Amino acid sequence: MASLWEAARGCRYCPVGQVQPRFMWRGYDSSTLRRIVCMKLRSGFHSLLAALAAIWLPAHAELPDEIQVYTGDINAPGEFGLELHLNTTPSGNSKPSYPGEVTNAHGWRATAEFSYGLAPSWELGLYVPTVLTRDNTYYLTGPKFRVKWMPLQPVDGAGYFVGANVELAHVDQRFDQATNGLELRPIFGYQDAQWLFAFNPVLDWNLSGPDKGGTPDFAPAFKAARTVLPGVRAGLEYYMDLGRLDHLSTGSAQPQTLYLAVDVDRSPLVFNFGIGRGLTHAADRWTLKWIFEIPLH
Repeated sequence: MASLWEAARGCRYCPVGQVQPRFMWRGYDSSTLRRIVCMKLRSGFHSLLAALAAIWLPAHAELPDEIQVYTGDINAPGEFGLELHLNTTPSGNSKPSYPGEVTNAHGWRATAEFSYGLAPSWELGLYVPTVLTRDNTYYLTGPKFRVKWMPLQPVDGAGYFVGANVELAHVDQRFDQATNGLELRPIFGYQDAQWLFAFNPVLDWNLSGPDKGGTPDFAPAFKAARTVLPGVRAGLEYYMDLGRLDHLSTGSAQPQTLYLAVDVDRSPLVFNFGIGRGLTHAADRWTLKWIFEIPLH
């Protein structure tokens, strides 16, 4: 190995000394050995740069206008509902992942969600998301429409629930390169007087933008909560974005956030509050979120 290293000493990529006298090693002369060593060094250096880029370059984060795990809740037929979603990012990714992107760091998001019970198992919804950026610029980011279907619902607040929510969105390009999107959110779970478990294996299709295609992103979300006081549940909410199903991201490239969350249902005070900690580099470091139910009658 000493002779192999000495053979590289005169290479312009490894200027550590003068060229040594020519010699032969395993059938290669010193000139050939220098080229082989330098090719290996450059290949390893480029691989290292690529790995560092994958870890440290800012990842694209979608507009977090609604941070919520769907459960078995649904409006009764003819019932109108209004919720206010608020969240802010005290510490998060501030480098745009594409030209013109408005990042989440130090911004506030406020979204009004209007809902209407169409039938015992059907609900319609409309979102009106807004953003106040770190430099106090206000944006109306674009509407979202949804339809929720819950064929299996808890009875008297206990039992399994199964359903799905379909959402069509148009978002300003400053917040998402895919300005048009379609989301399918299956809803599975169980609840009783003591526990609530919910799982949403979300599928997102980009209908426009550079990643437009027929393969969806996979973004599962999970919630587990226990009743700690009458009308008060406390637990965890976990959100992930694994990327496209045909090319799942790995490690730090996956945005993963864990929330410590509290649900209060003591009418007329009904809200959800959560403190989120990003678990990977691709996720915002800290996020605070609130969901308030606004009484309409």
